[in-house]
Amino acid sequence: MRIAVVGATGRIGAKLTENLLANGHSVKALSRGGPALDALVAKGAEPLIGSFDTGAGELNTFFEDADAAFLMVKTIWGSEDLHGHYPTVALRFFDALRDSPVKLAVSLTGMGSEVSGNTGHFQGFHILDQILNRLRDIKLVHLQGGWFMQDLSGWIDSIAHHDRMGWSLDPNVKTPWVAIQDIADLAAKEFDTPTDQHRSVKQLGIDYTMTEIAGIISRALGREVDYRFINRSDREVEAVFRERFGTLGRWVYDNDTLAALNDGRVKFHDDRPALLTTMEEFVNETLGPLIEKARTDGVKPETFLTWSSHS
Repeated sequence: MRIAVVGATGRIGAKLTENLLANGHSVKALSRGGPALDALVAKGAEPLIGSFDTGAGELNTFFEDADAAFLMVKTIWGSEDLHGHYPTVALRFFDALRDSPVKLAVSLTGMGSEVSGNTGHFQGFHILDQILNRLRDIKLVHLQGGWFMQDLSGWIDSIAHHDRMGWSLDPNVKTPWVAIQDIADLAAKEFDTPTDQHRSVKQLGIDYTMTEIAGIISRALGREVDYRFINRSDREVEAVFRERFGTLGRWVYDNDTLAALNDGRVKFHDDRPALLTTMEEFVNETLGPLIEKARTDGVKPETFLTWSSHS
């Protein structure tokens, strides 16, 4: 199968491209270029310089000789147009795919993409899915990813220096977490054994509360790490965020995201593919060593997460 991979040099795309090449597929790799793309070319990928996130490159030619495609949108956290980015990229996908020979597309979306309304970060995934579903002649698999385990790195300094994680997710709410290598592995399997369904959704993640994650980290480090709930209705918290760490728009965006999780609008069902990487394995093999290293590193610039963990 000839597969066009969007974001081929990203954390997920690079691993996926390597998996597909190892399984005998022909891969077209879309990237902005650089050593990571050169490494994939050396393994057999065909390169195309461009980006659906920026609109750069001859994007309308990317799918013109492909049988299948992997799609994903990069979250631009520093952008003021957090909601507008997803529909913009989704429409670029739609325009490039609708007259292409692609018959199967695997799209990395996010938890909550089936929910409409003000759900913060998850709202963009909903729009992405709705636009792609208009591709009537293409079988489409929506891979709903949970939080990336790798994103726990945002608390490395907090844990290393304060033995604490601070966030505004209710300590009793379970949310799904998935390792990026598991996403790449499961995406590759979708191309090895293509679906017969016109539209399908697969949810990727293992449920943990933040308190449970703190407990797993405590056991791995051999010392107590606690989870601190940050009340975002506290005006001091909002004032600190807006003065030091972000804009009003980002504050509202994050509030909507956390509210959708805390009130149960965004959650996974129980019928999910089995994942290889548990939180215990990820913490012991990856996060724990990074935390211990950070204890001897110099002080890094403070973020809202580190402020929340010690203020």
